[in-house]
Amino acid sequence: MDRLLLLMSTTTYRAGAFLEAAQRLGVPAVVGSDRPQVLEAANPAGHLTIDFGAPEEAAQAIVAFARGVPIRAVIAADDDGVVLASRAAAALGLPHNPVGAVAAARNKLQMREVLAKAGLPSPRFAAFSIEEDPERVARRVTFPCVLKPLFLSASRGVIRANDPADFVAAFRRIEAILRRPEVAAQGGAPARRILVERYLPGIEVALEGLLTKGELRVLALFDKPDPLEGPFFEETIYVTPSRLPAPVQESIVACAAAAVAALGLTHGPVHAELRWNEEGPWILEIAPRSIGGLCSRVLRFGAGISLEELLLRHALGSDVDSLAREERAAGVMMVPIPRAGILSEVRGQEEARAVPGVEEILLTIPVGQPVVPLPEGSRYLGFIFARDDLPERVEAALREAHRRLTFTIAPPSETPGEGAGGGWRERDDSRQSSGSGASFRLTTPDGCE
Repeated sequence: MDRLLLLMSTTTYRAGAFLEAAQRLGVPAVVGSDRPQVLEAANPAGHLTIDFGAPEEAAQAIVAFARGVPIRAVIAADDDGVVLASRAAAALGLPHNPVGAVAAARNKLQMREVLAKAGLPSPRFAAFSIEEDPERVARRVTFPCVLKPLFLSASRGVIRANDPADFVAAFRRIEAILRRPEVAAQGGAPARRILVERYLPGIEVALEGLLTKGELRVLALFDKPDPLEGPFFEETIYVTPSRLPAPVQESIVACAAAAVAALGLTHGPVHAELRWNEEGPWILEIAPRSIGGLCSRVLRFGAGISLEELLLRHALGSDVDSLAREERAAGVMMVPIPRAGILSEVRGQEEARAVPGVEEILLTIPVGQPVVPLPEGSRYLGFIFARDDLPERVEAALREAHRRLTFTIAPPSETPGEGAGGGWRERDDSRQSSGSGASFRLTTPDGCE
């Protein structure tokens, strides 16, 4: 019997959603992961341990595995597996994105070079080695600008600089992130460089799409109603459908479609981040995978079909054009981490769940665990989901639920036995609140910035 190969790192949020979707479709799934699974010996046809950091060797391992267990489709749950998914699908003769297109999309510098060569709107940009003197580099750039790693996602390491002093501080902060052993191992050569782009003002949106033979179908266009102006770019609220005027939405979709075509992406999910200002739409990022984290829960199609099930149906060759997103507005809030420390208490969950329109609140960091905000961190405290007839009501529900939640975060030094967090004591975080370990109520995302 043919099977799906789901490529998932052990850190993914998406495993349950994809496996549940496969079960609903009645298609056996093979989990391709970077670590051995507990039940791998009991079900060898359902598990495959591979090295995502060595895509050529991993693709060969997948081909060898498929000789005994036929694979009908390959899907990557997150960024970690997209290059491998394209290589494996190509080797197996399955529909896929070109490997070069996926690699270019995964590298922010290559993406910028491709888009600029294609004549698409692109900010001025340059990349610099982390070995360079940031004070000298600062004399060669125009302000304001944004510094970012070439490969990290979820706004990790993305910092705005308004002047040379800001630039030097941001450069050194990103350099420290890139020199961490686990980050350097993940990034390889791209972990040795920092991309600098002209800061783009304007409103930000996210586009969730699906490619079939190069044609882009828009599954959802999300407004991001909170201003993302820096110094860090912590994403908070996504709401769909967009409330932007129709001509603006059309220009955004056209820009995304042109960027996808320029990169050479042709098949499968695509997640795009864009800004729009008086000059029109600008591409921030094009990712050859679906929306990250748990945010996919906000999307439903047809008679309650999840985004993951839609993607699996598409990968298996089914026609999904008739499966439109539900008519109701929906949104998600990624609850930001306002300071580094140890999460010691969460209050107000029942009060937050009682807000009209709120469907679900999922806290993803357990009490007692260390928390790190952006730009060093890469996680959120949790997710709030809401649904209503109007997008403005969805946004209001998310904000009210967030207001009712109280998180107590103590400095690591005040929490006995939490040595894992001690290293964060030296981090400079301009958002850290005054006082030691005081319980505070999270404000709106503007205040958390």
